[in-house]
Amino acid sequence: FDVEQVLTKAAMIPQHISLSYYPPGSWADAQTSSASRVSKFKAGERWRITARLKRPHGTQNPHGFDFEAWALAENIRATGTIKAKADNTKLQEFVWRPHYLVEHLRELVQLRISSVLAGKPYSGIIQALVMGDDSQITVNDWQLFLRTGTSHLMSISGLHITMLSGLAFGVIGFFWRRIPLLAMRLPTRKAATVGAVLVALAYALIAGFAVPAQRTLYMIIVFAAALWSGRQLVIAQVLALALLLVAVLDPWAVISPGFWLSFGAVAVLAYAVGARIGMMHWLKAALQTQWAVTIGMLPLLLIMFHQASIISPLANAFAIPLISFIVTPLALLGSFLPLDFALHLSYQALNVCMQLLIWLNQLPAAVWQQQAPPLWTLLPAFLGIAWVLLPRGVPMRWLGWLGVLPMLLITPQHPRTGDMKVTVLDVGQGLSVVVQTAVHTLLYDAGARYSSQADAGGRIVLPYLQGEGVRHLDGFVVSHNDTDHSGGIYVSKSTS
Repeated sequence: FDVEQVLTKAAMIPQHISLSYYPPGSWADAQTSSASRVSKFKAGERWRITARLKRPHGTQNPHGFDFEAWALAENIRATGTIKAKADNTKLQEFVWRPHYLVEHLRELVQLRISSVLAGKPYSGIIQALVMGDDSQITVNDWQLFLRTGTSHLMSISGLHITMLSGLAFGVIGFFWRRIPLLAMRLPTRKAATVGAVLVALAYALIAGFAVPAQRTLYMIIVFAAALWSGRQLVIAQVLALALLLVAVLDPWAVISPGFWLSFGAVAVLAYAVGARIGMMHWLKAALQTQWAVTIGMLPLLLIMFHQASIISPLANAFAIPLISFIVTPLALLGSFLPLDFALHLSYQALNVCMQLLIWLNQLPAAVWQQQAPPLWTLLPAFLGIAWVLLPRGVPMRWLGWLGVLPMLLITPQHPRTGDMKVTVLDVGQGLSVVVQTAVHTLLYDAGARYSSQADAGGRIVLPYLQGEGVRHLDGFVVSHNDTDHSGGIYVSKSTS
């Protein structure tokens, strides 16, 4: 919500807030998924409501998700709950502002996808590919993408925006050069460049303008400016200018993992395959690209998520072309035009991709999981990876792997024999305690269950255990069958 006016005497209220709403007598809805609830509030409407506000507050645990940092990056300065029994009144159906118009269009696209693909288990993925809203992707699907290294494809990525921008460049150029009057007024290449930038901007706005979309849009704008002026820029300059624009326009983006993963992936590709002599066969170039991204992003993945997919190169080998050149174009065609068959074809192609990913995920040793490495190991790991990715012919490139060893081998300090370490996790209302000795680990209670898609076991307990290098539990005690103490069992069982 954007706050326009505060009608009661209160302290200073932030202008951008996040509110939850539960209809009267439906407290059970808090335990259901958001996909099963229809929102009473639509984008662009003006309401007078009564709400209880509080500062953004999240749990504080080692290796856990920092909700307060996320809220800061998302410009959410207060959270709260709308009082359902109060006199909440809709004042205006739609407020005509550019930002609200974009959100209204996003909402219409979401409603179209959900209606055409109603009842389909992967419809939320189509929604994420088209408009960047991944809220309807289930926890199990996210686990699958994370374990197969394909999570970067399941939202609006730079590849999708670049593909549409390049398609617009080609189509506009094809028709522009065949109309002499237009070609004499403005050169074809410049006209196609302007069209490509406008298409990239429109798609980035529809996609929610996340950090990967911003990075790609700014890089396209820099390339377009260079093409328009007749100058040549190297990829490092383009990447640096795009990074500067993101940091200036959205300073809090630097605390988002997507910022580092997005710019890091492009930097690794530019370093590994750029400035090489001669042309490489397309198959060899594709294999080298996968190899570079897989090992180049390894340090960041281990620092942020404490795991990396071993089967990622194989999964991306078929997932990238399927998602980028079949699923996404058909989904966009069916979402913005009344062509239901395009959405159904897109879903069928996505279903094939998901079945292949599920099969890969069942292979033994699909994911490398480990303890959280110390932050200082990031520097030698990056230097080592940079040495490994040097051009062919540089002697002793294998020595670069020595820089990665500290990140892999240094483990958290365990209690000495006869000592005991007791960690009381912050799970909000509820309890979860981890007791460690020199050779044993006991978990006492698993926290609360928040909804069908989330509980303390999956969000708090498991990340802590993985970050501490605990691979198995020697004991798991549940004090009593209350949701604040036993609610986290469900995700813990299915994930461990």
